[in-house]
This record gives sequence, C-alpha cells and structure tokens, in this order.
Amino acid sequence: MWISILEDEAVLNNLITKYLQKEGYQVRSYLTGEDALKGLEYPTDLWVIDIMLPDIDGFTVFRGVQEQNPDSYVIFISARNQDVDRVAGLELGGDDYISKPFLVRELVIKINRMLKSPRPKNTALRLGPYLVQLEKHLVTRDGEAVSLTVKEYDLLLHMAANRGHVLRRGEILDAVWGYAFYGSDRVVDDTIRRLRKKLPGLTINTLYGLGYCLTEEEP
Repeated sequence: MWISILEDEAVLNNLITKYLQKEGYQVRSYLTGEDALKGLEYPTDLWVIDIMLPDIDGFTVFRGVQEQNPDSYVIFISARNQDVDRVAGLELGGDDYISKPFLVRELVIKINRMLKSPRPKNTALRLGPYLVQLEKHLVTRDGEAVSLTVKEYDLLLHMAANRGHVLRRGEILDAVWGYAFYGSDRVVDDTIRRLRKKLPGLTINTLYGLGYCLTEEEP
C-alpha cells in the first residue's frame, strides 16, 4: 500500500516515513504543497497532510486529493491550538486528525486501523435509486457516479446495514470514526448533511433527541 506524507518539517517528515516503511508501507514524502500537488497523479491509499505549510495550505492539497484520488483516506496534522482548522478539515471530509506534538507511533496506529481493516467482498447493494458497488467503492445513479468522501461512503454503508433502525450519534461515531476519535460529534451531523445533499434520492430522517434513521422509501 502507498502512503503520501505532506509535512514541511524535514525531521518529522523523515521520522514518519521511516516508521511507516518499517510497517511495510511504500511511502512518498513531500515538504511543500506544490510538490504534493504534482504527486496527485500517483494512486495513493492514504494521505497524511499538514494543514499549515510555507507555500499553500493543506486544504488546497486535500481538495486535489478528493478530485484525483477520492478513495484515499486523509489524516490531517494540525497545531494543537488550531481547533478551527481541525474541525474544518473533518467537515470537508477528512477521516481523522492528529495534533502536534504527537508520538509518531500514535499516527502509525491510526493509519493501521484505517488501512488494515477488512474490506467488503465483491458484491453490490441497491439503495433506492442508487447502486453501491462495494468492490469498486463506488455509488452510481442511472450509471452516473456520485462523488463521496471515504467517511461519507463508510457512513452510508453503516446506515444501509441498519436500515429502519435509529442510530444515535455516539453509536455512529464509534462505528464509522472509531473509538479513538476525540473530535466533536458534530462531525456526524455535518457528514449526514453532505449525504443528504449528494444523495437526494434517499430519506435520512432526523429523530430529535435520538439520532438518525435511513428508511427504505424514497422521498
């Protein structure tokens, strides 16, 4: 598996790279956002992106990743006092974040959890007017692909597996983002909002004080 690291601190970049190589990953490392943009042409399973860079911000690179490698996982690196940046990254569709300073081993654990979890078997799932091709990580409607981030896709599958059941925010957070996630549960609301916008043919009901429910019928 390929991992791309975008971190302008050369020592930290090199340390992360060595740790990941010891784990058996193939790693590309970039010190500037401009160099990372040039590397978007290469398929990558996971990106680690520092938000604060000397040339362009990490969000610009992230948008490029979404366009070129929409199936890639993305972990943001942010300064500890930049809470707004961390929340913005998750709202944009990032999968996780880690605050500086951090233990590189902690980052490796997050990466292993994302990349070494079981993948779905080759099959397809029909959700209203949408076809979910699990082996391709792809959602289509009438043959047209719907662009979803990794977390939007994961949340859709979790709700599909529990159709007709009310899912609480905490339960969704644990199932989709993992028990090690320390962000606000608002990320669930934001991801639900994006799913409703991108998949208007599905009905995701809000049960105030309880949670969310994906129903069988179309609106």
